[in-house]
Amino acid sequence: MLFNTIDFLIFFPLVVLVYFVLPAKARYVWLLAASYYFYMCWNPVYIVLLFLSTAVTYLCGLCLDRPDTKRAVGKCAVIFCFAANIGMLAYFKYTGLLVQTVNQILAAAGLGSVPEYDILLPVGISFYTFQALGYIVDVYRGDIRAEKNFLKYALFVSFFPQLVAGPIERSRSLLTQIREEPRHKLWDYERVTGGLITMIWGFFLKVVIADRIAVVVNTVFDGYERYGTVVLAVGAMAFAVQIYCDFAGYSTIAVGAAKVLGFELTDNFNTPYFARSVTDFWHRWHISLSTWFRDYLYIPLGGSRRGKLKKYRNILITFGISGLWHGAGWHYMIWGLLHGACQILEKELGPVVRKINQRFGTRTESFGYKCFRVAATFAAVDLAWIFFRADSLHQALHYIERMFRYGDWWTLFDQSLYGLGLSVQEVHILFFGLAVLFLTDLLKYLKGQTVSDFLSKQWIVFRWAVVLVLLFGCLIFGYYGPGFDSSRFIYFQF
Repeated sequence: MLFNTIDFLIFFPLVVLVYFVLPAKARYVWLLAASYYFYMCWNPVYIVLLFLSTAVTYLCGLCLDRPDTKRAVGKCAVIFCFAANIGMLAYFKYTGLLVQTVNQILAAAGLGSVPEYDILLPVGISFYTFQALGYIVDVYRGDIRAEKNFLKYALFVSFFPQLVAGPIERSRSLLTQIREEPRHKLWDYERVTGGLITMIWGFFLKVVIADRIAVVVNTVFDGYERYGTVVLAVGAMAFAVQIYCDFAGYSTIAVGAAKVLGFELTDNFNTPYFARSVTDFWHRWHISLSTWFRDYLYIPLGGSRRGKLKKYRNILITFGISGLWHGAGWHYMIWGLLHGACQILEKELGPVVRKINQRFGTRTESFGYKCFRVAATFAAVDLAWIFFRADSLHQALHYIERMFRYGDWWTLFDQSLYGLGLSVQEVHILFFGLAVLFLTDLLKYLKGQTVSDFLSKQWIVFRWAVVLVLLFGCLIFGYYGPGFDSSRFIYFQF
């Protein structure tokens, strides 16, 4: 079941209504049943994988939490748990890539080929396996006690608002809230309305901006061999907006839905395109994943504690694996490695840049200098996004080659940019949505306030006028139509 469907708009109010009338001790059982139903609406068979991941990590957690468990036994339990979960993830997600790579090597050697397998990737498997494995590490480190109640732990792994596309929650946050759930204040007007407003904003990001600008992105990337510098640059920038609004839209709906039910989820995005460096970008983009890799991969590898070379090695390993986590293709790994390389370059050039600024008296806190850094960071991130969006490494490299070699500057003046799949009216709606997005992100960047936070402090008439504008904006200007698949979020493929 997807958020942007009629099914969810029926499912969610029903879940909330029953949740509010049930006795406190039964509410988590209802949420667990709703979460499993939510997942089974996609493919009932693959609920087995979710259950197996839950059962394995639950039993491993109990083993680790026993006072008589020896350290060696605990390590073996963790290794088994990781092997089972990562093995399951690798089989369903990377078998195709492995077979394809082997066949390419065999073809180059003039040998035969290995039969290819068409394996359907279980939706959300990358998210719930990482959430479960994070729990195991937390128990092993002693950061949290193992959950004895299997149903509560199962709810932690499968909580439906963030089950299939995050944010990836930590046990110290979400599991603790589930344990304390019977003591939650069930009805709180400000919390519930704030959650609903947050959900509406998430829908606005998805159906008004992301799904509309996706038409431009698909038009350019599917026919990139026909275009030159300007159009290809527009296509790349359009994808940067699309993936932000698509993924942030999902996370925002998830945060809002959980808030209505009384749970606080991680804010997964914090104005990433206002970042002044690639390092800063990863403090703002997909925060739950970047901190997961930091705490459970980068730091265990040694982090920055063992000298500069090993620190840079750890950065490249972390971001290379992060790239592969996003997709089964070598172009995803290149995307991750580019982000790692940019961070290493920033660290190496940082002292040089500071000396140059001192030498020329650059006002580093001036508005102009900050804008320059934001623009430079966006350019680097946007160039890397091409590898993320392309269907293959070859297509990404060819796309970039054309973007830098074939100038089409006349397209800036002949209105051909209006011919990239959207009518003039649709482009104007898109510009309106982008203006709203810019203003809300600017508000969050300067004041630290989300849309819900800002509106909660406003005059009630103004507050609900804005909410109605957003709501009717989704209903009237949401991108629908023949041949349009509104049921897909980009990150569902990961």
